[in-house]
Amino acid sequence: MLGDEGRVERRAHPDLYVLEPLGDQIRIDSVRELRHDLHMRPFEADRRVYLIFGAHSLNDEAADALLKDLEEPPSYAVIVLVADDLGQLPETIPSRCQLVPFRRLSEKTVREEVASRAPGLSEQEQTALARVAAGRLDRVDRMLDPSAAKRRQALLEVARSVYDDPAFDPASAAGVLMGIAAERAGEAKAAALDENEQFDLPAKEAEQRVRRAGRGAEREELLLCLEELGAWYRDLVVVGLGAEKAAVHVDRLDQLREDGVRERVPGAEAAAEAVRSTWRLFEEYQLQAGLMLEALFVKLRRELAGAVAV
Repeated sequence: MLGDEGRVERRAHPDLYVLEPLGDQIRIDSVRELRHDLHMRPFEADRRVYLIFGAHSLNDEAADALLKDLEEPPSYAVIVLVADDLGQLPETIPSRCQLVPFRRLSEKTVREEVASRAPGLSEQEQTALARVAAGRLDRVDRMLDPSAAKRRQALLEVARSVYDDPAFDPASAAGVLMGIAAERAGEAKAAALDENEQFDLPAKEAEQRVRRAGRGAEREELLLCLEELGAWYRDLVVVGLGAEKAAVHVDRLDQLREDGVRERVPGAEAAAEAVRSTWRLFEEYQLQAGLMLEALFVKLRRELAGAVAV
């Protein structure tokens, strides 16, 4: 293939071309530069490989400019488009590509990976992390980090405080989640800064790359927080109905047994649905996260505050 793996990882191989969004889009000027390079023959390898990350962010002009070369690329060129959501791409782009979907891994596969990376965890802890990871190994990496464990603890304390704390404040609860996301964004920015030192990037592009890494990590962390928040309320339902084996947070069954009383089941079911609805809205639209979360916690409090544990 491309030869030296180290040079590929550093993006220093002469026959590798990487295109990423600048800001929130891939614009036509970037595609024009790629097209100019596309018609240069390989320097060392048998082929030249073009990686377009964030292909879903191609604007209409950039997508149109790429079409001809997707239809008839040079024989030595391999163009790989990596997209989070095909729905954002013009239909003409996927129709000219060979689609390779990536699906989430099974719980068993993820649990085995957790066990190999963290053999010191109990079986319950390994199962809980595998279920919270929801088929994604990148989440396993994050959750095995000590700082991620602290963030998870803080999130679950917020989840319980909705129904357990008489002085619960929706704005403060939203602030905890925003703080969790901001911490994760800071880590991603620091990692991007370190990576930038390996690349010979113009100052503006390097700055945009760091900013984009921070925004992406913050958004991903908020989605993960919402998934786990919803899973906690779902667990209250399944434990309250006697189906403990279906719980996600199996490492916290004692707490779930205490909280998941039958009187709380209807409110917990409504709360889980409210979180899922918020997740879908946030995943699909560019919403103001702080206000969205505060509104969610107001609704969660309303659904859960009336249930009294006995």
